[in-house]
Amino acid sequence: MGKDKALLPWPPPAAGPAASSETFLSLAIRSLLRSADFVVVIVGKNEPLLAPIIYSCGASLVVNPNPSRGQFSSLQVGIQEVLNRGRDGAIVTLVDRPPVNAATIRLLYNTYETAEPNIWAVVPEFSGDHGHPYVIGREMMAAFLHVPATATAREVEHEHREHIQYVEVDDPLVAININTPEDYDALAYSPERG
Repeated sequence: MGKDKALLPWPPPAAGPAASSETFLSLAIRSLLRSADFVVVIVGKNEPLLAPIIYSCGASLVVNPNPSRGQFSSLQVGIQEVLNRGRDGAIVTLVDRPPVNAATIRLLYNTYETAEPNIWAVVPEFSGDHGHPYVIGREMMAAFLHVPATATAREVEHEHREHIQYVEVDDPLVAININTPEDYDALAYSPERG
């Protein structure tokens, strides 16, 4: 992408005449704070860029001491922080994508709260694609923490798929990945924007 995706304006500047002061990161924090006691953002070398937004939005910051181990290691750092704060569950998302609709987060949370005891996670699905955010409980947290940082979340999820409930949502943003400037520019003209 050439820049930190968490800092991309949302909505994209080409989406309308008014420039947004919000970013993927700031809106993700604000949307999650509606459903969570606290929000923790895991940072690496980008801490100086992200810290002002994280703190101004009311979230906490935790530094991944070794971000070179990859994205999964940041997930493990975040899960450990949630457990350290005495919580049994978490809503997990990436900050390098557009935030989903508030109704989607509520649906995922409510589905997890009413799920059968053998359900460790609730994952959104749009048109057959799984995405973020997803809700995990203590059992899935333990599964993520008991594998090497070289693993991937997808591998752990596949290993425990019988404990995952997939929920069809009417929110294409759950499955959008922004990897190039062209991907981002396409969002400005996309009906998927929430």
